[in-house]
Amino acid sequence: MTRLSTAVRALVTALATLLAATTAAGTARAGTEPEAPDDFVALRDVDRTIIEDMRYFTPHNFVGERIDGYRQPLCILTRPAAEALHKAQTKLLRQGYSLKVYDCYRPQRAVDHFVRWAKDLDDQAMKAEFYPDVDKSRLFADGYIAEKSGHSRGSTVDLTVVRLPAKPTRPYHPGQPLVPCYAPQDERFPDNSVDMGTGYDCFDTLSHTLDPRVQGEQRANRLLLKGTLENLGFVNLTEEWWHFTFKPEPYPDTFFDFPVSAGSVTGRH
Repeated sequence: MTRLSTAVRALVTALATLLAATTAAGTARAGTEPEAPDDFVALRDVDRTIIEDMRYFTPHNFVGERIDGYRQPLCILTRPAAEALHKAQTKLLRQGYSLKVYDCYRPQRAVDHFVRWAKDLDDQAMKAEFYPDVDKSRLFADGYIAEKSGHSRGSTVDLTVVRLPAKPTRPYHPGQPLVPCYAPQDERFPDNSVDMGTGYDCFDTLSHTLDPRVQGEQRANRLLLKGTLENLGFVNLTEEWWHFTFKPEPYPDTFFDFPVSAGSVTGRH
């Protein structure tokens, strides 16, 4: 009986050890995230003076909630793109301005979130601000939403220009009254940037960089941003005054899905 009891105890111990090891391995696999390549950096590690207003970490965006994959309000880019932004910032600081980024690297899971939202035609909570004149059923056909984004390749950035000293702006509170993104600057949601004629992520043809209806100071502000960045290797998306891609892209055909967090880039450079 003693030998049998010992054998049973040994078998139970072995099975428990095996179960624990299997559970731990499964947990490790479940917690494994895609990793950023070594040449991705946090913009703040290249230039701490560039203002970061990461909209998809907040509910103030066209979806109305924090977007999947944005774990921290952090701008991550490939190093060449970040260094080019640093050069642009140096030029603008001399003129009394600063860059402000709204979005940088965007994980594929965030793009998937946009796609799910766009297919839900009943969810129009943010329509009054971000797409007041566009039927939500047209977002794919009109090119406002797509299943892939250049942002996921790591060298595309959405940004604007702020006159220094930067003024504080009040936070967005979910449920507050919304104003169309193309309304006059003193009526739409406050942003401490210069007047670009529309707010960020405005789904409207007025957001086209060189739309002829945008003139005067608004056009001059768009051209200041465009000219500064294009002289340093960025290419503007003509439909969005805020959207620029650094060329040549280090990863022109790769769409990454690591999360937006300091852990994705810390200790890798």
